[in-house]
Amino acid sequence: MLYYMQDIRWIIIILLNLLYCSSALANTYAFRSLSRADGLSDLKVSALYKDSNGFLWVGTATSVERFDGVRFKHYPIHGNSEKKKWVNVIAEIEGHRILVGNDMGLWEVKSERLNPIGQDTIKGGVREIISDYQGNLYLGSETGLWIRKYSGEWERIILDNNPLTADNSISAMCLDEKNNLWILTRKDLYLVELDNERKTTLFINPLFGKHLSCSYRTVKRIGELLYIGTMEQGIICFNTVTKQFSRFMDIGCNVINQMTTDGKDLLYVGTDGGGVFFVSTRQQKIIQNFSNNPNEVESLRSNSVYSLLLDRDGILWVGLYQFGLNFTYYKNSAFSVYSFPPYFDSKNIAVRTLNIGEHEKMIGSRNGLFYINEKNGNVKTLKTPLLRSNIILCCATFMEKYYIGTYGGGLYIFNPSDMSVQDFRPQEKTPFLNGHIFCVKADVDNKLWIGTSSGVYCYQDDKVIYHYTMENSPLPGNNVYDIMFDSTGKGWICTENGLAIWNPYKKRIYADVFPSGFIHKEKIKYVYEDSEHKLYFIPDKERLFISDLSMNHYAYLAPNSLLEGKEITFVIEDKQNWLWLGTNDGLYHYDKKNTFIPYSFADGVPSSIFLSCTPVTDHGENMWFGNSNGLLKLGANWQSVEEKTRYSVAISEIMVDGEAQNLVLNEGVGYYECRLEMWRRNVTVNFSGLTYTDPSHMFYEYRLGEKDDEWQILTGNSTLTFYELFPGSYKLKVRRMGAPQSETTLNLYISLPLIYYIGLFSLIGILMLAGVYFYLRRTEQIQSITKWCFKSQPANEESEIDGEKKYRTTSVTVEECEELLCKVRKCMDTQKLYLNPDMKLNDLATATGASIYTLSYLFNQYLHSGYYDFVNSCRLAEFKLLIEKGAHTKYTLNALIEMCGFNSRTSFFRYFKKINGIYPSEYIKTFEKQN
Repeated sequence: MLYYMQDIRWIIIILLNLLYCSSALANTYAFRSLSRADGLSDLKVSALYKDSNGFLWVGTATSVERFDGVRFKHYPIHGNSEKKKWVNVIAEIEGHRILVGNDMGLWEVKSERLNPIGQDTIKGGVREIISDYQGNLYLGSETGLWIRKYSGEWERIILDNNPLTADNSISAMCLDEKNNLWILTRKDLYLVELDNERKTTLFINPLFGKHLSCSYRTVKRIGELLYIGTMEQGIICFNTVTKQFSRFMDIGCNVINQMTTDGKDLLYVGTDGGGVFFVSTRQQKIIQNFSNNPNEVESLRSNSVYSLLLDRDGILWVGLYQFGLNFTYYKNSAFSVYSFPPYFDSKNIAVRTLNIGEHEKMIGSRNGLFYINEKNGNVKTLKTPLLRSNIILCCATFMEKYYIGTYGGGLYIFNPSDMSVQDFRPQEKTPFLNGHIFCVKADVDNKLWIGTSSGVYCYQDDKVIYHYTMENSPLPGNNVYDIMFDSTGKGWICTENGLAIWNPYKKRIYADVFPSGFIHKEKIKYVYEDSEHKLYFIPDKERLFISDLSMNHYAYLAPNSLLEGKEITFVIEDKQNWLWLGTNDGLYHYDKKNTFIPYSFADGVPSSIFLSCTPVTDHGENMWFGNSNGLLKLGANWQSVEEKTRYSVAISEIMVDGEAQNLVLNEGVGYYECRLEMWRRNVTVNFSGLTYTDPSHMFYEYRLGEKDDEWQILTGNSTLTFYELFPGSYKLKVRRMGAPQSETTLNLYISLPLIYYIGLFSLIGILMLAGVYFYLRRTEQIQSITKWCFKSQPANEESEIDGEKKYRTTSVTVEECEELLCKVRKCMDTQKLYLNPDMKLNDLATATGASIYTLSYLFNQYLHSGYYDFVNSCRLAEFKLLIEKGAHTKYTLNALIEMCGFNSRTSFFRYFKKINGIYPSEYIKTFEKQN
């Protein structure tokens, strides 16, 4: 009976594994659909290819499309026969040249269109394109095999002696490492030995007689075996050593349209009617099947698969008949959602707290606590009615005991040996039976500290030795959210009303030891100390606050970062001494200086929402994060497997006043050039990171100008528009955030027409001649006047004449200047004329009642400064006043620049640096430190 029960148990475990595996496989890929609404011009997708630059090329029944992950670029096929436009194959050859084969012949994508190749040579349609390492090109066509040698010469090989027979119409080909070309026609298999005088051998399939139809469609090779997809009989095999045909396993659909392979074991099969199959050739087993499910939005839109590609980045592309294109979003292997098959999967669990051991995991959520022991396979869900509350606020292990804190349900001790739960202190109803337990921590002396809704408790040897509340101590509030013991032994106690410090030497709590300007009166949720002994305080809905242990140097995190407007939920340091910052809108990697690298869906993060869950680093240096859609694991060597920077950012298109422009790719990948005329100065640049993930989760940086300009952040958008650019040269640089290797440069030249240069030089010449003329004329007049003066004036009157000239040049007295200056300053203070970015000297003259000549004399002769220098000094004073009022915490720097009257960011930075000797960001940081 015992053996019988053990057998039943193993059968149940096997069934659970099978159920889990099938469920996991079904949910591994979520498909996104592309149709006419996304820019795909034709929904019959017949060919797919991903080039070395990262673009996806799509062949349809009437066109070729280039897709960059955001938008399509359309290349129409022109001709009278709609049937012959159908694209059979797309391939890339040396020099990043894209070739296209259809029933009209061979084409090359060049100069923004499809150009025919070898029309006078190749007769019939092209079904297959293969190139070898020597640069030779092999074309499978309706009229046999065409070879274009590297030298440019063409050669034709006829498979059947009758050139008019259908047996010369090639369906598919593959090239092996011995330079042998395996060729499929509709019914036969041929071998062409390219290095043996083009020797051709026919292999007849004996598996099917005349009564069974077997039309060959596609062929792929794995090792010694050829896998041949047919239109009626499924997949058959051919052994290239024994020269024998055999049947392959039945995959459930006999109409095979397309196949591809990893070259080792897996065969990826696209069928007409059964969807897509992943097949292990070694195990003769279907690993995965994708098909249309009307009840699942993210399934294939159709089971009629006409083209298939699993690219080198792990993205599955499925071309459908009349339903467009399906593909899976790109995800690298940085983050993964934790599961313990077949017993537990954390997917879609909103993780609020966690505790990670060597073999054990405790995961707290709003729906109870999950305990997993991977060593013995035990999994337990703790929730009501076993617990009084399903909302788990904390879980911890201390002195071999497992503590579970809940919201409104008190504190529990969990015993994993018998999966039992007991109350921590059943005799204390509040807070340990019906209160909130926010945290359970241990200090350096192995005392147990518990933060509750009734203050903070301290236990030693199962006995309470301290209980602090607002009523019996300086504790600011009774809701204690966190207790952090720093490297000096002090305990930082976070409450709803601010901070307090536990002094372990004096055995007291202090709330009056904080310096002016500290964050101690705010609601603090969490405190963290890094390896440099800096403290990071996470306030409720405020910026991160940073301090040293002695509280001598402290400040908020600088504004205008990627974290602006986001609620920070946790901080943790990794072994590279960078910080991971979780927010309610994304996860960020921070170098503690100026660099923030966002991590999102493309990195395996299922949701941008991170709850207030303290991450954990385990013994193997793996990091664990609580996400709203599961428990995330970041492997210890995640940076070595990260593949974020495979491709450079690509400039897909440049639009000028709504019209596309010719784009020249110079010097290789990542360098573009575009030339424009001066009267077309509104430029839109479309680009892509070629990551093929959700565009709303992409982050870019760009700058237009010299290297001293700041990088601007662009989130969820891959389009830049610049208005009214002046003639000249511009250098636009774009890159994926956190990936400097992906940087792309666009050199943009806006030139003046030749007639403008002729007119400009003519005008300069005329002005120079006029200047010479007036100079000579004036010199002549001065000389004649001088001669007359010497003749008409006696020598003793010279001093009197000089005095009269000096008096005539002083038109405004010093007293009048001082009076006018007071009037100007009063106008500036009361009317704030300088806030008008288009303010002119005439405006000031109208406001003060003075003439523009008098004002000009005031600024140039009396103040010895220009009019615009005076106005800009008023604007800078307004900017500093806004900073003192804290406007920089609410508005961006660009908004502040506009608010104080500047209409140019560049002139603001230049003038600010000239007057103050530092940049605005440095001024703001200095101001925050001083206040």
